[in-house]
Amino acid sequence: MNTSTPFRVLVCGTNFGRFYAEAARRRPGYALVGVLSRGSAASRAYAERIGVPHYTDADALPADIDAACVAVGSSISGGRGTELARALMDRGIHVLQEHPVHLTELTDNLRHARRRGVQYRLNTHYPHVAPVRDFIDAARRLAARQRPLFVDAATPVHLVHPLVDILGRAMGTLRPWRFADPAPLPADIGPQPFRSLHGVFAGAPLTLRVHHQLDPADRDNHALHWHRISLGTEGGVLTLADTHGPVLWSPRLHIGRDADRRFVLDGPGTGRLGLGTTAVVGSTGTFRTVFSDLWPEAIGSALDGLREAVADGGDPLRAGQYDLAVCRIWTDLAARLGPPEIVRPATPRPLAVSDVFPAPEQIRPGTDRPGVHRPGTHGPGAHRAGSDPTPAGAGAPPAPADTSPYTPSAEFFDLVAAEHTATASAPAIAALLADADLSTGPVVDIGAGTGLLTEAVARARPDAEILACEPAVGMRAVLTSRVFSDPDLRSRVTVTADAAPDLDLPDRISVALLCGVLGHLDADGRARLWRRLNRRLAPGGFVVVELMQFEEVSTLPETRLATATAGRHRYEWSFAAAPDEARDGAMRLHSTWRVYRDDATQPERAVHDSYRWLPFGLKDVVAESGMTARTLPTRPGAPPLAVLTRAADAPDPAKGPALPKARTGPDGPGTPSAPTLFVSTTDG
Repeated sequence: MNTSTPFRVLVCGTNFGRFYAEAARRRPGYALVGVLSRGSAASRAYAERIGVPHYTDADALPADIDAACVAVGSSISGGRGTELARALMDRGIHVLQEHPVHLTELTDNLRHARRRGVQYRLNTHYPHVAPVRDFIDAARRLAARQRPLFVDAATPVHLVHPLVDILGRAMGTLRPWRFADPAPLPADIGPQPFRSLHGVFAGAPLTLRVHHQLDPADRDNHALHWHRISLGTEGGVLTLADTHGPVLWSPRLHIGRDADRRFVLDGPGTGRLGLGTTAVVGSTGTFRTVFSDLWPEAIGSALDGLREAVADGGDPLRAGQYDLAVCRIWTDLAARLGPPEIVRPATPRPLAVSDVFPAPEQIRPGTDRPGVHRPGTHGPGAHRAGSDPTPAGAGAPPAPADTSPYTPSAEFFDLVAAEHTATASAPAIAALLADADLSTGPVVDIGAGTGLLTEAVARARPDAEILACEPAVGMRAVLTSRVFSDPDLRSRVTVTADAAPDLDLPDRISVALLCGVLGHLDADGRARLWRRLNRRLAPGGFVVVELMQFEEVSTLPETRLATATAGRHRYEWSFAAAPDEARDGAMRLHSTWRVYRDDATQPERAVHDSYRWLPFGLKDVVAESGMTARTLPTRPGAPPLAVLTRAADAPDPAKGPALPKARTGPDGPGTPSAPTLFVSTTDG
């Protein structure tokens, strides 16, 4: 998707529309160009505060608007959002409309878009929320390995439509579906907030429980809970604990029995008893984080889909067939459930975890993500060995190398990297590790940073021994704390202060991880590292490499790439890049974190890092390693992946097109016959 020209976005409505406005303001490649509302004082004040024009009449809009986000209720909610959407399409404006929309209106809107030559998309929102995307991606991988045996789902009634969309994306299809009517409730058991029905969804047995009560004036605030979904297979159960996370994986309990029918608890064949009973993939943030980060980023993802549709220029009615099917299923479910019970309860009193688990030692934090979706695991300015921080911001002169790299910004690293690790790097590497032989030596994470990937490897392979090498004292402090806080990690992860290329390696290693490291090494350093890895890599072993997307020296203006909140502080991360004036062929990557209190416009403090980076691409890695490459499939929008193999190992065309063959030659004495190299690049 070309983002060189900003996609000019109008937002209609200033209630939920504020989240759309934040998405358009923050997301690279978009420009918020106005707010359209009925003209209340609050809406005018909001437009003035964020510095955009305010409109009250669609006929008064300028002609250069690319798309409009209609966050105004449709007729099913008693609003005029659909009329507005069609009026905007009449002006040649592409439309992203917030759900819910009646099936008939949705069909008419798609036909209207076809007639007007514009794109129209319905946004069910929640499938784009980061933890839900984690669940969807994991469910697709799980369903590809094992047949789904059941789906158990629960939702408040006003979020049934998004639930159907989530299930469809998770299962990879909607068909076949069919449902039975809910069983009648006995009259003598008192009020029941839930209605349950059974059916088949995507061919799997479905149990659906719906909180069937609604306050028409305040739907969200009185839901007993939000989306909860479990997908079961022979191997275990994948669970979305809540719309906003975390995701849980519970392997299937199965214990062998001896001839006397007693459990076999040790010895051969009992390795699976080392699996964790439940793994927590991602942690949860605060409700403040939901509103400030998760929801705007989810809307940004939906905007990307609209923009891609505009670029493709396809038939909106044809493209909308899946959305129509989702809406049809929702309509069927709503008819079977009947009208919800109207309630107007008092304001609830939410409880903190300390009210339920008062003993601090019983409260264990999540393992992966602080609850925000961020691009770039080891993105520019985020990490790695051999850097040289400086107190200069973007555009600052080059600074000499420092002996304590990345320490100034180590406290912020997980805010940027954790989500990408959970949704891209970790799943890809876990898939590679699934059938790998790790008995020949440890997994070595070179430049382990704060340990996000180290932890993901440990979760993916409970039998793996891991050597985590991180020279930056600040990053290593977080890494060590992560390891020490988890008894399982403490038993298997060794932390060292070694730096590439001359780190102390065991005689044999099964896997090496090189994420965001190679650009800090010059050609001689990289060659030395390749030689040493090749000598130590066991037969059948592989190396994972992640690069920033800089194949040549580039200049990038300072751009805000991330925002996160914690308590009363808001954190903003900006990044810039420029040629390194002190060294030809090198770049300076500048990273700045600004910390604001509450809604202050001036930061309380700013933290700057600057790093030297030597740009190169996959072809350079192929040439330096003397191997051939083939691409690997990955999730849309994730960094590209490729596999490098020795020339003797022909790539499998079914797994991706091969890159040009690189030079081959001897790799030094003791080199195993056929290690494999996996390469990826970050979003940057």
